[in-house]
Amino acid sequence: MGASANSLIHRPILASINTQAFQHNLSRVRELAPESKIWSVIKARAYGHCFEAAFQGLASTDGFALLDIQDAVWLREHGWQGRILLLEGLFHENELDLAQKLHCDLVVHCEAQIEWLERLSLKSHTPISVFLKMNTGMNRLGLKPDAYRMGFHRLHSLGYRMHHMTHFANADQIDRQPTVDSQLELFDQTIAGLEGPTSLANSAAILWHRNALGDWVRPGIMLYGASPTGIHADIEHAHLKAVMQLQSEIIDIQELQAGDRIGYGGRYEAREDMRVGIIACGYADGYPRTAKDGTPVWISDASQSGGGVICPIVGRVSMDMLTVDLRHAPNAKIGSVAELWGERVPVDDVAQMSDTIGYELLCAVAPRVPVEIV
Repeated sequence: MGASANSLIHRPILASINTQAFQHNLSRVRELAPESKIWSVIKARAYGHCFEAAFQGLASTDGFALLDIQDAVWLREHGWQGRILLLEGLFHENELDLAQKLHCDLVVHCEAQIEWLERLSLKSHTPISVFLKMNTGMNRLGLKPDAYRMGFHRLHSLGYRMHHMTHFANADQIDRQPTVDSQLELFDQTIAGLEGPTSLANSAAILWHRNALGDWVRPGIMLYGASPTGIHADIEHAHLKAVMQLQSEIIDIQELQAGDRIGYGGRYEAREDMRVGIIACGYADGYPRTAKDGTPVWISDASQSGGGVICPIVGRVSMDMLTVDLRHAPNAKIGSVAELWGERVPVDDVAQMSDTIGYELLCAVAPRVPVEIV
């Protein structure tokens, strides 16, 4: 991690992580949810962006939310003194001592976790903050409403600091059941008369359901500058910035004649004479093999407005390379920069052309790709 561009003496691929973009996106969350505190979600290696960059760029957050308790260890060892939320709680009862030592807040979502905390209370009086999770219709994690109140009283009576939490299944969609409104109504009915702050909104709810924020919001994908819906146009109004730029270079150019085919399976046939650029990036780097012809790649070309132009992928992505049509980049040459996604090519646009979502592409950048924190 933290390799400089000058050290890339072999293969010209690089994932640049812009910490100022992190700061910008976090400030946008504060503007959209001014009365809420923020759990910045950094699970899955900060959605593939690495903990070092997230720690630098999101240092002004109210707390970090993650999955693995070892990641909480990393934060403490690197000086984080704020709150840490374990989003799925503990996976084993024997993690309780470490969670206490690290001063973690715990999501509690099932009967077994309640029992662990009951046994802990018999031998320890150290207070723990609990985010009791309610299943209001997503049917993934959480206590059903009829069990929720009993679980709350069991833990509250033992002195745990209680918070109420749920997760919206369809905050990025309209009229898909369960709706945000129906989940919120069930949540409010269930916690009526119970004390404690609430945590409700994910990125989609922050963007589109500001009646359902809660005392703590939990932004994830929007902190990284990508869309909860997988469609970049849906977040243009939010003025978020892409945090990761995945770039490489043209390493060769092929001059094709009409009728020539490109790559494995010959998926693309040249309809006329054309130049094709070969870029050092493939599915072993995390670029999707499923990318269709026409998937955008930005190629530097000084003759073009803005210093470059979008060129479409032609032919199947292979393990280490992909190919682009250079007919609109006449001055592109070996060494020309190629942005696979980032400021000029939204990761969501690549994902749409690959039948997936931006989340997956960001999380799937391969370990062999050097990372530069900018």
